[in-house]
Amino acid sequence: MIALMEFINFYLIPGIVLGSIYALGAVGITLTFGILRFANFAHGETMTLGVYFTWTLMQITPFHPLVILPASMLLTVLVVLGIDRLFYKPFRASPTIMVVMASFGIMLMVRSVIQFVWGVQLKGLVPGIQRPMVLFDTLRISPKHMVIIASAVVLVLLIHLLLSRTKIGKAMRAMSDSPELARLTGIGTEKIVMTTWVVGASLACAAGVFLAYDTHVETMMGFKLLLPMFAAAILGGVGKPYGAIAGGLIIGLVEELSSYPWIGTEPLLNPGYKAGVAFAIMVLMLLWRPSGLFRGRVF
Repeated sequence: MIALMEFINFYLIPGIVLGSIYALGAVGITLTFGILRFANFAHGETMTLGVYFTWTLMQITPFHPLVILPASMLLTVLVVLGIDRLFYKPFRASPTIMVVMASFGIMLMVRSVIQFVWGVQLKGLVPGIQRPMVLFDTLRISPKHMVIIASAVVLVLLIHLLLSRTKIGKAMRAMSDSPELARLTGIGTEKIVMTTWVVGASLACAAGVFLAYDTHVETMMGFKLLLPMFAAAILGGVGKPYGAIAGGLIIGLVEELSSYPWIGTEPLLNPGYKAGVAFAIMVLMLLWRPSGLFRGRVF
């Protein structure tokens, strides 16, 4: 019983938290990949930018980071839409490799701006250490983990409602499945592109804030999550938002559970190899089933 509760407290719950963060970030990647047809390497820096907007607003207001989150999302969306207008839109009809290289350049530019404006020192969104809540004498869960999981569930439900119940959401799914057919039916592609950036940037900002709320703020935090988020998008199926959510949860759980002592008393894998686990899953999925679990696009 004690071993089971330790498994839940120190591996399963952190895996769900990490998977929730990956899932939100992977939705933006898979939508960009599915609709705009390129891998956005600047997505991680979008997360980081949203976190620093949140940190800045917290310095001038007394509010909780989750209360500030909508304002941070708006600021992040405005920056991303400006980047799209200046750097991505001129390459709409260009070969994919040119847009990919442009996104790589944007990644370096945004990171440099963040480091210049805010510095490279570690920061915290919430001061101090939160004591975990103890339920049923043995279940220990941190209040911040409960907040992150609950907030992620709400955002996933909002994504579901957007994609399944709204006209713009259905148009996004149609354009992701078949851009040519979507254009023939009269769907405005630029409007869909703008909505894609709005949704992706908002979710990236939320994912970054949740990560910073659980850990700390640093300029490389988004870049470190880029590979697991791409792995989640590929695992679920490129262009499939629901697949990205499932892929994010799977990647997060596998990363955390890989360090559990399944055999003997030592961790199965050193926690330092977590990123390698995500990379291994991504490569195996590309070899075994390139379309992903939800049968996404294959490029």
